[in-house]
Amino acid sequence: MKNSILAACICLLCACHVETSEKENFTQYVNPFLGTSKMGHVFPGATAPFGMVQLSPQTNFERMFNEDGSYNPDTYKYCAGYQHQDSTIIGFAHTNFSGTGHSDLGDFLVMPTTGELVLDPILTSEHGKGFYSAFSHDSEAASPGYYQVNLDSYNIQAELTASDRVGYHKYTFPKSEEAHIILDMVYNVYHHENKNVWTFIRIENDSLVTGYRQTKGWARTKKVFFAMQFSKPFQSYGHKKYNEETYDGFYRRFNQTENFPEIAGKDIRAYFNFNTEEGESIEMKFALSSVSTDGALKNLNTEIPHWDFKKTRQETQAKWNVELSKINVTTLSLDDKKTFYSALYHTNLSPIIYEDVDGKYRGLDQNIHSSDGFTNYTIFSLWDTYRALHPLFNITQPERNNDMVKSMLAHHDQSVHDMLPIWSHYGNENWCMIGYHATSVIADAMAKNVGDFDHERALQASVNTANVRYFDGLGDYIDYQFVPDDKSHSSVSKTLEYAYNDWCIAQMAIQVGNDSLAEVFLKRSEYYYNVFDTGSGYMRPRLSSGEFREAFDPMDTHGQGFIEGNAWNYGLYVPQDIDKMIDLMGGNTRFTQHLDSLFTMEIDEKYIEKHEDITRDGIIGNYVHGNEPGHHIPYLYNWTGHPEKTQERVRMIMQTMYDPTVEGLCGNDDAGQMSAWYVLSALGFYSVTPGSSDYAIGSPLVKVALVTFPNGKTTKIVARNQNRDNIYVSSVTVNGRKIENNTLTHKELTGGGEIIFEMTSTFSK
Repeated sequence: MKNSILAACICLLCACHVETSEKENFTQYVNPFLGTSKMGHVFPGATAPFGMVQLSPQTNFERMFNEDGSYNPDTYKYCAGYQHQDSTIIGFAHTNFSGTGHSDLGDFLVMPTTGELVLDPILTSEHGKGFYSAFSHDSEAASPGYYQVNLDSYNIQAELTASDRVGYHKYTFPKSEEAHIILDMVYNVYHHENKNVWTFIRIENDSLVTGYRQTKGWARTKKVFFAMQFSKPFQSYGHKKYNEETYDGFYRRFNQTENFPEIAGKDIRAYFNFNTEEGESIEMKFALSSVSTDGALKNLNTEIPHWDFKKTRQETQAKWNVELSKINVTTLSLDDKKTFYSALYHTNLSPIIYEDVDGKYRGLDQNIHSSDGFTNYTIFSLWDTYRALHPLFNITQPERNNDMVKSMLAHHDQSVHDMLPIWSHYGNENWCMIGYHATSVIADAMAKNVGDFDHERALQASVNTANVRYFDGLGDYIDYQFVPDDKSHSSVSKTLEYAYNDWCIAQMAIQVGNDSLAEVFLKRSEYYYNVFDTGSGYMRPRLSSGEFREAFDPMDTHGQGFIEGNAWNYGLYVPQDIDKMIDLMGGNTRFTQHLDSLFTMEIDEKYIEKHEDITRDGIIGNYVHGNEPGHHIPYLYNWTGHPEKTQERVRMIMQTMYDPTVEGLCGNDDAGQMSAWYVLSALGFYSVTPGSSDYAIGSPLVKVALVTFPNGKTTKIVARNQNRDNIYVSSVTVNGRKIENNTLTHKELTGGGEIIFEMTSTFSK
């Protein structure tokens, strides 16, 4: 097998055609470090597909605020806790976000050390070295479900793997009479002085520890419980509190700092002491639960009842291979293959499973619920992921996406606002970004006949959400038929996004036969008209008086009625009514010129300097691929009679904005959206309008892709005459039938058979 893989790699490097084996190990093509530099904000650690535990190294401890109370911009680099440019590790945390521009989590930092016990991560109070360790990337390795590194400061080899709900650590120590494993309950990502609310730890016996922590961060009330079991009894233990105790009742009778089995406080670091022989390994299983320590113990004993690190690693790798093998691609080069499978890997990191093995989970109401007929998920970065990630799931993960919709409906039922999630994680709504894009996810699943969720219930939940007047300018949107700029920030972006969301609700209503409701929301879906200024030719901030705001710069991304975009790019967001948008903006010729200018004009630094999410790495002219609102834009040429320009732009973006290196992402991966754009585009199409059953055709980058669906059907996508120069599509056939437009339907894509793209180096209509 090793020889055949080596031969395959050699042939790929030589740009030879290679047919992949059915038993191919697709995990070998994944680089978990892809995007760990610059703004990718992804983590390289060990996790199962969609796993609750995402166990990863943390390389610094940046506090969210400076001593004077001002925001610390360096915090932004550590959204996922890890930066490839760093040379120190402070420990391994069990929860992490993948590529989000804001952050939280970083729960339960664990760090093995030797020598004199030190409990501060960076500097001690005497300004000595903290418990961090130097490391080299030369000794660091990662693959799906596995991570290893040498902690050079202590001569300890750290290895990590994970099941769905349990992290598995293996630390190989030198000979030492002062070996320690530190449990840092102070640390978290985006740390601030009041983030930790309460910490509780119980030493159950000489090898089992349980507890929980409650934090107040992006998630306002987040509780995570744990059970930590060592393979070897510890000799002694203790802790240090980093908060001032104002009252401790009669616990003051005890010396609680050493060998006292009950630890409670706000900011705590605990430690466990061992003697070790040269080359001795201490293993540790660390289970999570949102419900209770009993739930964490059930998760631990169910998922990893043994002490066989290799077995867990192999089982998790096998899970990853199942997910990655759902799309079996032949590519032009090995680098393309690595980029593709690394992107596909990123799309399977979140949302995450958010329930115990018995189906119990902590709901939005902070009560304990049991999932009934579905698996509960969390981490819904919907302003990002509705665009491509969830449409991709309707191809590769329809059963999971069905469960995700049911999870959103459960969120609605537990919401005191009667709302679907906006941006939610860990039993909390964090209200980040704009729009109510759960409606898009639901409408897309309904349009593509994915899942068995209750359509009437989903429609009602969407209508309820769309009528919460106190939510983010929504009442004004209903009254004025646009969001007035003098009453709400990001007024134009909100109007555009709400109008699209309302179109999604109308599509649901049509599906269930509620014509009167469909009419109401189709009318609302046209409200984007009301922020278009015919005088300037742009979507423009409008005041409650009805007048357009006088001070307006269509190039600026700050304070101009848009969020993370400007009038030139975000103003092109009318995916539900593209033909009418083009007419509104001057017709096909004028609109094509606008798109051409967007990709070629220069944008001055002053227009983007106030946005952390927009950097030069992700910008082509004034088109910002490193941020989500423009991801559909390259495909808009299909509506102007110039599909060749879509094909040119899409191929150029894939080849310049993505590669299989640590700098291989041009912006935040945003919970998989950036990677999902690549996966769909590399296959030759994109979901410009989620909520419809159509995909816009682009220019495939793969040579061959075999997509396998849960029902056993397969669709083979073939790009004939594929090479770097042949970027144009002269024709597309589905099972021998020629496509007469620039659209593939979901049924054509998933119905089985063969889709053939004929590729050429010159475009001909």
